Parts: sequence; structure tokens; C-alpha cells
Amino acid sequence: MCRLALKTADIPFSPYEVLTGMEAMQEGYDGSGLGLLLRGVSFADFNYKKEEHLILSGIAHSEAAFRRLHKHMEERGFEQEYDHQFKVNSALIEAKDRYQYIVRVYKKPQGMSEAELEDKLMQTRLFLRKDGEQHGGDLTVFSFWPDVIMIKEVGWPLDIGDALGLNDDRIKARVVMAQGRQNTNYGINLYACHPFFIQGIATMTNGENTAFVPIKEWLEGKRIPGYMGYQSDSEVFAHILHYVTKKLNLPLACYKHVITPLKTEELNKHPQGEFLKGLRTACRRLIIDGPNAVIGTLPDESCLLVMDQKKMRPATVGGRPGAWAIASEMCGVEALIPDRDPSLDFQPMREHTVIIPPDRKELLIWSQFDQFTLSQAA
Repeated sequence: MCRLALKTADIPFSPYEVLTGMEAMQEGYDGSGLGLLLRGVSFADFNYKKEEHLILSGIAHSEAAFRRLHKHMEERGFEQEYDHQFKVNSALIEAKDRYQYIVRVYKKPQGMSEAELEDKLMQTRLFLRKDGEQHGGDLTVFSFWPDVIMIKEVGWPLDIGDALGLNDDRIKARVVMAQGRQNTNYGINLYACHPFFIQGIATMTNGENTAFVPIKEWLEGKRIPGYMGYQSDSEVFAHILHYVTKKLNLPLACYKHVITPLKTEELNKHPQGEFLKGLRTACRRLIIDGPNAVIGTLPDESCLLVMDQKKMRPATVGGRPGAWAIASEMCGVEALIPDRDPSLDFQPMREHTVIIPPDRKELLIWSQFDQFTLSQAA
């Protein structure tokens, strides 16, 4: 199994806090990789503004790749504002082909609608990824989006944090997702490392998606840009969340109804049963067969946790107003938010969606048996 940890707080904090929290759960993973997603970011040496800036995250594995990246971004009209320089200790990095870790800030283009900008950022990321693959994998791009940083690397989480100097407080965030990836089904590949990201939506998963092939084939058949790659069977969870909220324009509550729909006899008693039966039929190929625990975040800094019907992969959420944590084990929550009332920690059942809203005032526990509003409001 993998181990997952998420912390969300009103006051930006160092991602190193989450890496130290991961140490409490270290028996659950093998050190084959670390994935980090930071949202609501701030830099010690740059005045970053979400409304004005974009962030590109990735790795240039050679000088030639780094130069191509710079050229491609200039050709697409992106003006660089800031280039974060990690204080790298190469001795702690297992891989030896890392020319430069990329966290670059660009000016947000003007005169574009939100939809046009989102499409441009998606197409740029996909182009850069393809460019790297066409040059022997010498350029890896994880995200290109406002207010998001992604870091992925092979090795033990705390070692990677030390290697990149993440304890120097030069980068902070209000939301940090981390996964220690246990390499069980595939060869080590940075694109296979959780979290997965698409147009502001990110998920990470503990478990095995045994319905991966039919889900992947259905998503690929939609011909939607970004529904590709799939070096990991868990990447489809991010794409399903994207499809439900961005393409179908359904509320977050419907995500659970798509991946783990209620039984017909249960829907017969549901106040929105007819709608949900139609949704189940239309999205039947997206039904998962776990065991899985899925943790996600949205562009507005909402966080969520859902389980599959089997509930064989643990996850716990706990915290207090202003700071919350989700982790694979209770000790992970304890490490991240020690100043909470542990009696209020919650482990979701098969029908629950746990939501931490952007205001972080309280934990919302929604049941599939509850009625919901057909709008984008969570």
C-alpha cells in the first residue's frame, strides 16, 4: 500500500511539515517515490499573486531540454517573472540525470476568457510533455497552472525534502498533498507518481483500481485533451473528477455517485433517484472496483476524501477550525494536527464524501443518501 497525507490550513506552511508527518506512517511504503502538490503558494523572495501569475513545474534532465523549454515558452508568448532556485543536495538524490528542478512563474496572458486560458495551459503542458518524450524523456512537466506547484522524485520522502531544501521556508502553501508511492504494479516512472493533476484538479489514491482498463478506454474514447498517459491505474480518478465537475458541470456530490453508485433498491428510495439512475447508466464504465481511498483538491482549495465500497484502504480526517489533515493512518493526522480533539477524527464509510471547504471552518460529511443541489456548490 501507499501512504497519503494532506494538510490544509489558513496560514501558509512549509511542505516539509507534511514530509515529517509522512514519517509517522513510514512502514507503509517502500521509498520508491514521492509526489507533492502545493496549492495556495507563496514565495519568500517573490511577490506571487494568483490573479496575475502562472506556475510551471517539472524537471529538465539536460541542459538541452532546459534551453528548449525556455524557447518553447517564449514562442507561446509566456513572459517569465521568477525562477525558483532550489538549494539542491545532489548526494541525496538517487537519480543522476536531474539538470534542473523547475518551478517557474510566468505572467498570466491578458485578453483571454477563463475557458480559453485553461485550454491554452492544458495544451502547453501536453506539448511540453510530448516534446520531452520525443527527446528520450529529457523533459518532465507535471503542471502548468495558477497557484499550483508539483514536485515528484524517486526516493524516500524526507530525503527528497532535504535534498531540495524544502525546510528553508522559501516556499509555503495553504494546501499540501503528499504520497509515498509503493511501486507495486508498474516500473518507476515520475508520471506514474501521485498526485495526478488536470486543469486545477488533483487526486491521489491508496489502493488498486481493478476496473482500470475499461475506465481508461472509456475516458480515452471521449477524445478530451489531457485524458491520456495512464502510467498508473490511479490517474483515472483525477480525470473522472475533472469529467464530473468540468465537463458535466455537476456538483462535487455527484463524484461519489459516479464512481460508487448506490444500488437500485437504494436509489428507488432516494429523492433524486431517477436522476441518479440516469447518471449511473450514462457513466457506468466509470464505476470503480477497489479497494481505494481517494483524496483530492480543487482550484478553490476545497479538499475531499472518498472510499470505495470495499473500504479496505484506510483513511482518517481530523483537525480544528483553520487547519485539517487527511492521512492513511490516525498517526499521520496526529503528526500533522496535534492540537486538535482526536475524539472528533472521522473515518468515512462507503457512502460518505468528506469535504473540507475553502474557509476551513468545519468538516462537512455528506452521504450519498442525502439530497444535493444540482449546482457547482459543494
